[in-house]
Amino acid sequence: MHIRPVTADRLPRVLLHLEGAVVAAAAIVVYFHTGYPWWLFVALVLAPDLSMVGYLAGPRVGAIAYDAAHTYAIPVIVGLVGWLADVDVAAQIGLIWITHIGVDRLVGYGLKYPTDFKDTHLQRV
Repeated sequence: MHIRPVTADRLPRVLLHLEGAVVAAAAIVVYFHTGYPWWLFVALVLAPDLSMVGYLAGPRVGAIAYDAAHTYAIPVIVGLVGWLADVDVAAQIGLIWITHIGVDRLVGYGLKYPTDFKDTHLQRV
């Protein structure tokens, strides 16, 4: 196996992958440290991918639906509101959702462009 060195032109992508790994790991640690149920984590960790149904209405609508479900802003707000309001289920959903996005970034799935599902901000998948 040949490992390419990290050059200046590859550094942003490498950092985004690393960022995804760190965010996912942090969300998992907080989730399980808090004592939240593992079964809920397993049941919901792929739920954000249901947003791909938007592609049935075309690539533009699909990209909007997918990106809305794969942006950190919404799950961070949901989790933060859950934590501040002491609503465990919201905090759990936020952490699970953040984990999903982080793992997606780690493996190279990024936000989508309206041209094609395979065109992402990280790479063409």
